[in-house]
Amino acid sequence: MPEYRRWLMRTAAASLACASIIGATLDTRAFAADLPADTPADLPTNQPTNVPANPPTDLPTNQPTHVPADTPADVPAELPATGDPSTPLTRLMLQIHGFVGQGALKSTGNSYLADSKRGSLEFSDIGINFTAQLTERLRVGMQFFARKLGSVGNFNAKTDWFYLDYHWRDWLGLRAGRVKLPFGLYNDTSDIDSARVFVLLPGSIYPVNNRDVLLAQTGFEAYGYAGPSVVGALEYRLYAGTILVPINNAPDATLLVQTVTVPYVVGGRLMWETPVEGLRMGGTLQALRLDTMVANTTGGQARVRVPAVLTVASAEYTARDLLLAAEYSRWYVSDTSSDTTVYPSIPRLNSDRAYVLATYQLRRWLAPGVYYSLLFANIDQRSGRGNRQHDIAGTLRFDINAHWIVKLEAHYFDGTAGLDREINGGPLVDLGTLTERWALFLLKTTAYF
Repeated sequence: MPEYRRWLMRTAAASLACASIIGATLDTRAFAADLPADTPADLPTNQPTNVPANPPTDLPTNQPTHVPADTPADVPAELPATGDPSTPLTRLMLQIHGFVGQGALKSTGNSYLADSKRGSLEFSDIGINFTAQLTERLRVGMQFFARKLGSVGNFNAKTDWFYLDYHWRDWLGLRAGRVKLPFGLYNDTSDIDSARVFVLLPGSIYPVNNRDVLLAQTGFEAYGYAGPSVVGALEYRLYAGTILVPINNAPDATLLVQTVTVPYVVGGRLMWETPVEGLRMGGTLQALRLDTMVANTTGGQARVRVPAVLTVASAEYTARDLLLAAEYSRWYVSDTSSDTTVYPSIPRLNSDRAYVLATYQLRRWLAPGVYYSLLFANIDQRSGRGNRQHDIAGTLRFDINAHWIVKLEAHYFDGTAGLDREINGGPLVDLGTLTERWALFLLKTTAYF
């Protein structure tokens, strides 16, 4: 199966372990004294992707109604004018944030993300980002990132995202560059481990092994915010551009991807902040096309065109220390091949994806979370272990201090539809022959500033 197909249809998941030893070592009084009032760690961790510790730079920064009340103090809800573009660097409101993370994975039955069946430490990431307010309306930012997740990344540093953002009015702003994709509730903050409770977001909609592809698009975006009013408030984001897809052929692959281009990716997200305090709802629509050249081991080649349409319906409710969220997504994918002897055309391969989750800030230093996620890789074939994947996950997040977190997570899986063939027997393995019920355990620690 070609790599481009794998990143479109694959999912991810994560794991729980006993945490009483860590909990017993935390002194809540010392912890409280260690946290300044305006530190990013002051954020409730049960709002995982709305209010990141190193705040997403693609949020409008001068509209007070758009910025949550608990936004870090170093991200002003209403930015003061910075004057002429020639303002000295010392007055540019330059912000620098960074993180270093290391994890471990262990699974039973099947391998997931890495060689987790044997146990793996190939779960590392590091990043640093810079943002600056050049004028009252113009903002720029960039992030450099490297990671190692199984066979993905190999610590190759790259520019993760970059942008210039001109905020003309609350209802209209423009961005250009490599801009984060507003996909569902949490995609545009999925790169911020400190901003959420879970080690991994529900893999049916947010597959972590495809993070490098799905995080951002290179092009343009228009965004805006209207409200609040008696009917609530609306936030929209519309974009058009392309996606850079890396080629990662396995050494023993029988079908090699030679080139991949994305002629277009277009889409948008509309979020409604309802009159009910803490409740927001929305929808996402994304359309893209992949054009690729594949070759088999006998020299045959085929041009394959893969149009896809991805949809997500989202709802989230927050009340004090409680967060509840649910999303449903359907992905419509088809393949057209120039040579069906090399790669067969598939007229339709549609998948259903959904999850429900809950987190609660039990203590200032402790936040548990649970979710249930499901994937049907082909809605026309829902039966059989290779066509489905149910995932029940539980997490404990410990804030050791203002800049250091530790997370323990466990997952119980029923089904194998989200597994990578390459690390589970090779590219020709039948997913229906792999272990049907299995577990995954993860430990992740991250330091950030």
